[in-house]
Amino acid sequence: MDLWSGRPDRLAPGSEFSTDRGQALRVAACRPHGDRYLVRFDGVTDRNAADALRGRTLWAPPLHDPGTLWVHDLVGARVVTATGHVVGTVAAVESNPASDLLVLDSGGLIPLRFVTDHRAGDTVTVDIPDGLLE
Repeated sequence: MDLWSGRPDRLAPGSEFSTDRGQALRVAACRPHGDRYLVRFDGVTDRNAADALRGRTLWAPPLHDPGTLWVHDLVGARVVTATGHVVGTVAAVESNPASDLLVLDSGGLIPLRFVTDHRAGDTVTVDIPDGLLE
């Protein structure tokens, strides 16, 4: 299994997932295997049952981690400067080696390091240098 969250504790025994087809899965055991994980799920008792899960995307309930920026909380939020000037709406978040980027509906890009505050799904406050969006 590839883990995209960066939180290995998401695979602890008892953790629950649903597949992209709505099937519920509960982790019975897990161990690292190179850059992936070998995961055994409750009720998946043979190779055929495991093969049926190959290529599936798994989803877990969102974590409540104060101070953490989550993509699903940012997309659709209004972006304002510290002075209250609205600069756009977050259309996407783009991965970037130096700093992930807020992609605005206008096409503007704002590095996440300029985010000073956010209210999930509502408002993202940024402190950006003059001229960044020009």
